[in-house]
Amino acid sequence: MGMEGIQDKYVNPYTDFGFKLLFGTAMNKELLISFLNALLFKEEVIKDVTYLNAEHLGTQEYDRRAVFDVYCENEKGEKFLVEMQRGEQQFFKDRSVFYSTFPIREQAKRGEWDYELKAVYVVGILNFSFDNSDEEYFHHEVKLVDLYTHKVFYDKLTFVYLEMPKFNKTEDELESMFDKWLFVLRNLASLLERPRALQNRVFDRLFETAEIAKFTKTELSEYWDSLKNFRDWYSVISTAEKKGREEGMEKGREEGEKKKAIEVARYLKSSGTSIELIVGATGLSKEEIEIL
Repeated sequence: MGMEGIQDKYVNPYTDFGFKLLFGTAMNKELLISFLNALLFKEEVIKDVTYLNAEHLGTQEYDRRAVFDVYCENEKGEKFLVEMQRGEQQFFKDRSVFYSTFPIREQAKRGEWDYELKAVYVVGILNFSFDNSDEEYFHHEVKLVDLYTHKVFYDKLTFVYLEMPKFNKTEDELESMFDKWLFVLRNLASLLERPRALQNRVFDRLFETAEIAKFTKTELSEYWDSLKNFRDWYSVISTAEKKGREEGMEKGREEGEKKKAIEVARYLKSSGTSIELIVGATGLSKEEIEIL
């Protein structure tokens, strides 16, 4: 397949192919290390990572299978699950907690064991917003907390959620590596040239890897399939949301008209107007008017 159908210069990280190309391959692990350090530690704490099998089966045949976008551990044995979640699921928080049990349970040792665990981090990069109460609050870091003391009860299990639609910083507003990474994830597919603010070795690697023109024929074919799936999915979600808004507006109009009719009927009834005339004037049923 040629370049027809793909107009972008850089890969879309929201596609399965794009995300795993940037973060899920050993040859590009420095990108993952930089991202995790910027997100979780704000400094170069993680020195190296080892990719683990991203597909795990439960301990019983009937256990549900878990598949992660990226699953790795650092040199201390701490575990990291990183997922790109394109659309909201009804129980996506439950899903995160469920997935966190796999790297916890696999640390169990045969024979004598004192239950000491290595830290587990679950990172969700979300292409949707789940908290509409605050348009500025997009970086959620969740731990087990004692509700009485408000202190962290257990610091070895951390959930991080990034509501990407809320991140709207421009290139001139980027200050930290965290800002720069979120800017890249949010805008990479729409960039026509490399921003001046992203001039360092890590982003040298990223932009070189992400340039579609350098893909092999096999990579280009795989990316096209992944991009098509993403676009099809996005179209379905957008259509469903539009239909939902239209149905909501229609329902709102109907409820408004019904409320207005009830108010008119209540006034006419209090004025001594006959039920038959009120039915004709408002469209309400006789039974609805009698109970007013």
